[in-house]
Amino acid sequence: MEHIKAHFAYNYRDEPGLIGLAIVENPYPYNPLIDGLDLLVLHLLDKGGKINRTEHVQIESKRVLVRTIDPQSLDEWVSGGENRNIIEWLVRGEILMDRDGYLGSVRERLLQFPDTMREQKRFTEFAGFLRTYLQAKQDLTDGNLLDAYSHVLTALHHWAHIVLIEEGRHPELTVWKQLKRVHPGIYKLYEELTVSPETLEQRVQLVLLGCEFSVMNKMKTSCSLLFQILASREEPWSIAELQSHSSIDVLHVDLSLILQKLVKREYIREVAVMNELNDNGALELRYMIANG
Repeated sequence: MEHIKAHFAYNYRDEPGLIGLAIVENPYPYNPLIDGLDLLVLHLLDKGGKINRTEHVQIESKRVLVRTIDPQSLDEWVSGGENRNIIEWLVRGEILMDRDGYLGSVRERLLQFPDTMREQKRFTEFAGFLRTYLQAKQDLTDGNLLDAYSHVLTALHHWAHIVLIEEGRHPELTVWKQLKRVHPGIYKLYEELTVSPETLEQRVQLVLLGCEFSVMNKMKTSCSLLFQILASREEPWSIAELQSHSSIDVLHVDLSLILQKLVKREYIREVAVMNELNDNGALELRYMIANG
């Protein structure tokens, strides 16, 4: 292992644009943490543009996954949950090289889990929760019972993640093991869905009832990030403006469903304005914080 560390440290030490280098050993055989290989090398490089490169190499009978990314992509992974393993890579990995302390500062931020990061992650999880919960309801109405089961199970995972984030814990590291201690009620619903002797339809309906209550309870707090953006100016926002906002763009979240649900709950207002292109009288829908 030490020879492999030395190999990568030596080969990358003079590379232009190198920011940092970290290495993670796979803890168990077949663990998907690093896609089934023996080691991961996280190679952080800044060359003024997007970099997302994957290589497989073999050194001393060890199969190594080399992921080369730029700082912006790393920030997007950390904020948006697009690559959930990144949290564990950064927390567990050994930093071999760290120019200007960048990787160390990212790790410290993860360990502290600041409010801004929590808001982004909670919003992302709520978006996933809302979509899969509503899809499960539709599947049940349509008589697609197995699809309803699959979607409500996914919704339950998102709900569990929201609760863990509210407790200041990273849901990427473990979920149900943490949740059994933090929120036994949701864990009980998980057990009811997966191992209860009742019919599949009864199990799905039970969990959907729990999800319905959660949607009503969690919507306002989970969307605090969006409310802050909407309140940051007096003029209403178009969905394109919201989608491209720096705090949301990195999350890769589709806002359409969330906006419509917030309008129906009267947390925000929908405003029709004249389209700038004057498209035969078509009005553009924009959004703003509801008064009161």
